[in-house]
Amino acid sequence: MRIRHGAKGHRAATAVLVAAALSLSLTACGGGDDGSDRKNTGAESTQSGPEQPKQPSAAEGAEGAEEPGAGATLAVIKGANGFEFTISAAERDEGGFLTLSGTVKNISSGRKIPPVQWNGQENQVKRTGPSLGGVTLIDKAGKKRYYVLRDTEGYPLTTTGLGAFEAGASVDFFAQFPAPPEETEALDLQIPLMPSATIEIG
Repeated sequence: MRIRHGAKGHRAATAVLVAAALSLSLTACGGGDDGSDRKNTGAESTQSGPEQPKQPSAAEGAEGAEEPGAGATLAVIKGANGFEFTISAAERDEGGFLTLSGTVKNISSGRKIPPVQWNGQENQVKRTGPSLGGVTLIDKAGKKRYYVLRDTEGYPLTTTGLGAFEAGASVDFFAQFPAPPEETEALDLQIPLMPSATIEIG
């Protein structure tokens, strides 16, 4: 009887110990999962979330903005024929050239065709079609006239193929001339059928 009672007591004590061990193990595992999962989830959410763009301050916005129409304008020439030339640059090149550039615009309310006088009078220039081969530069001080340069085949080094301009339409143009002496700082621009204008050169 003592032996059976002792065995029963031993089994009961063992069961209690096993149950306690299992309870501690489950508690430890559950606590670790809750804590680590919450931390990892928070880290992943922070890393994978979209970065918010930095909002510029008022001062930064003012510095980064470019004012419209901030580009240089050397001259604006308006003709009675409904065209307007805006000269934006006249700069010397290293090869001894002077390049004139800007825009020509139809400021009338109707369709306009560039006048043939703009092309120039030479037969080799006329064959290129509508162009600005007739534009010249006058150096009053040096008493010289500069014509648009031609290539080896006689084509003018300027914008060619000028077609009809619809009302309000504009195109960019360029024209290349021999560069005047370094001491020359201003030239008169002459476009056939347009008023002349004095431009400063770089």
